[in-house]
Amino acid sequence: MAPISRRPAWLWDPWADINKLPALAKAEFIPPIDVYEKGNDIIVETPVMGIEPEKIDVSVEGNTLILKGKSEKKSEVEEKNYFHKEVRYGSFYRAIGLPARVIGDKAEATYKDGLLRITIPKAAEVKEKTVKIKVAKQ
Repeated sequence: MAPISRRPAWLWDPWADINKLPALAKAEFIPPIDVYEKGNDIIVETPVMGIEPEKIDVSVEGNTLILKGKSEKKSEVEEKNYFHKEVRYGSFYRAIGLPARVIGDKAEATYKDGLLRITIPKAAEVKEKTVKIKVAKQ
């Protein structure tokens, strides 16, 4: 069981990223990502050509988007004498710190033509306010 954190979930935790390094070390390739804002949403796009959507795990942990996937080589030839090889097979792992607080429960992911697109609504900003407190005489 993980220890209870006393910090707000939206604050960046550098140790959380360091703790994810073992999973990153096991990844065989790392797909590039684009993260941008559109209206009230954070959009994350990554090309994952050749990976079936059911082989991709997308989750939101606090303010971090986690992407995991696996591409399997489907070839009947066991060995080839490659002169040049750029097609990647294997697993990937990405942990992306998001630039704003988000509502992870309402995130949506779509896959079209090898592009994975995740749309995550931003949480309403909590504005600090000053509250006057009347001092009562006793």
